[in-house]
Amino acid sequence: MTAGTSGAAGRRESRESLKAVALRSLSAAGEAIAQLASGLNTALLALLLLLWLALTAAMSVIGVGLLMAPALLRTVHALAGRERGRLARWGHEVVVPPPPPTRLRAALVDRTTGRELAWLVRHSTVGGLLGLLGVLLPVLAVRDTAFLLYWTFMPEGATATSVGIGNAHTWPDAIAVTLLGVGWIAIILGLTPGMARLQAGLGRRLLSAGPGVDLSLRVAELTATRAAALDAHAIELRRIERSLHDGAQNRLVSVAVLIGASRRMVARDPGGADELLERAQSAAEEALAELRAVARGILPPVLADRGLAGALSGLAANCAVPCRIDVDIPERCAASVEATAYFVVAEALTNIAKHSGARHAVVTARGGGGRLVLSVEDDGKGGAGGGSRASDSEVDSGGSGLTGIRRRVAALDGDLTLTSPPGGPTLLTVDLPCGS
Repeated sequence: MTAGTSGAAGRRESRESLKAVALRSLSAAGEAIAQLASGLNTALLALLLLLWLALTAAMSVIGVGLLMAPALLRTVHALAGRERGRLARWGHEVVVPPPPPTRLRAALVDRTTGRELAWLVRHSTVGGLLGLLGVLLPVLAVRDTAFLLYWTFMPEGATATSVGIGNAHTWPDAIAVTLLGVGWIAIILGLTPGMARLQAGLGRRLLSAGPGVDLSLRVAELTATRAAALDAHAIELRRIERSLHDGAQNRLVSVAVLIGASRRMVARDPGGADELLERAQSAAEEALAELRAVARGILPPVLADRGLAGALSGLAANCAVPCRIDVDIPERCAASVEATAYFVVAEALTNIAKHSGARHAVVTARGGGGRLVLSVEDDGKGGAGGGSRASDSEVDSGGSGLTGIRRRVAALDGDLTLTSPPGGPTLLTVDLPCGS
């Protein structure tokens, strides 16, 4: 009996282990295919830039290419920056080198420009081929695996397999094609993660800051981010302390005084004692409400109960300005990220209701690739942050609300962009790493 029970338990654990391995393989393959497909987009752009580079080099003989060179270099730098952002979404951040020059003479001897041009050649060829395979392999797998379902409807003499070889005339032939589809699936599960790493490795080696590059700007940025995180933490602690000291603590002191007075009055004036107890009960209820408000300000319970999508829907429903919500977040983010996203939207909607004069607002949240992107737009009078496109310092000058948003976003090493021309509309966009 004991041996049979242990044997059944062992088989059950083996099945669960195989299931876990299969799920991990499917998840890794799906992520790799998505990464390869995103790399194909930048590879196609890199190929176009490579053709432009060849045209510029050819036309330099007559001098026209020299005039095109600065625009070409700026475009190459922009595409390299876009690729760094893509790689950061699918893995660890790429250390950004100092801005390279766009003047031709300086660019010819610039190390960063040389590395970006080398990446351009490799990514447009090897990276593009890997991305194309990442897109085609699932199509081939679906086409051949499902061949049994439609092969009888195919025209006579039509090629059976996705590779253009062979014809299917009998059921065994059709089963052979399906087995080829199973082979495609095995290739996808086994090779696509490595293909994605190879495609990304080209960019990570060539687009990151090379040895000997001055990283003082990045160090300064990280130092400022750390300081902003500490400031945001200190400000939050002061806010909680003020809320407890000025609100709930005073209410509780009032409760204690009223209960003590009622105890002294209960023998000689029962009616007055009852009135004091009622006032003490009211003060206790107010203190409880203020404590709940403080707790919600630390980490809103609605985030744990309903997730970020439900929490944002609640903010929109309570907003004084009609607000529409558009949320697409497939996976939960870290608790600190969701709390920051909640604060950003809550503060933005409060600012809209108080200052913008808007008639309508839209909140959009998109998650994927390790990033969470929020945008809050209104049709108000604009002018928030002091300009049409506010920098960090201008956001700071726009009021304590915008300053608090910027500090919270900086604490997670996120990005904030505020576009608010006079007359509107105003668009606040925040990009946060999901795993912070």
